[in-house]
Amino acid sequence: MIRFIIVCIFLILFLILSIPIFLVEWILGKFNPEKRDYSSLHIVQWAFRVIIRIAGITATVIGEENVPDEPVLFIGNHRSYFDILLTYVRCKRLTGYVAKKEMEKIPLLSTWMRFLYCLFLNREDPREGLKMILTAIEYVKSGVSICIFPEGTRNKGEELSLLPFKEGAFKIATKTGCPIVPISLNHTAAIFEDHFPRIKKTHVTIEYGKPIYPNDLDPDVKKHIGNYCQNLISETIQRNA
Repeated sequence: MIRFIIVCIFLILFLILSIPIFLVEWILGKFNPEKRDYSSLHIVQWAFRVIIRIAGITATVIGEENVPDEPVLFIGNHRSYFDILLTYVRCKRLTGYVAKKEMEKIPLLSTWMRFLYCLFLNREDPREGLKMILTAIEYVKSGVSICIFPEGTRNKGEELSLLPFKEGAFKIATKTGCPIVPISLNHTAAIFEDHFPRIKKTHVTIEYGKPIYPNDLDPDVKKHIGNYCQNLISETIQRNA
């Protein structure tokens, strides 16, 4: 429980104390947008690393060399809020995450998210979902990677289970030709969700799969690319269990 309280205090203090930083970042963006983007990236990555350290999380990371130096679509299984922190601190390029629409209402946090090209998905409105996909496609074309959890929500089932991957998420890759990089995460629910509200020291495994180029796939596989990627991640989390 102490870790949970310390994490909450740190997060609140970070958001409050970062208010003047928003102004500095906004001014910097007027003169050098790229420098502002990477400055914001490094600031948030620092905050996430502090939270991970407070939580006592250690990680075995496999296959990080598989991530190509170009905009990609990261896709992964999703069992914990910490999935975002654990993967975001490893992003070397600008990467926008797809988050649920409700997070857009959180003051200060949503401002940082917009700075970092995050997108807010209304799961109840297909039209808004299509608009979000189109924006993500434009981001990829401009050099920004996108990370999405195709299960659509946190999986609260068994540790090695997966919810069906939503095919619409993969249009970001099929429409741009960008590579898909699968991220397989093991034991992340053991950090927090399995014993809410306590945060426990946990060792997790993160594996980055080899990039999948949609245009190189067999047409039938490409048509069902969500199922193809789901099977790859399922095999990986079973192996790393």
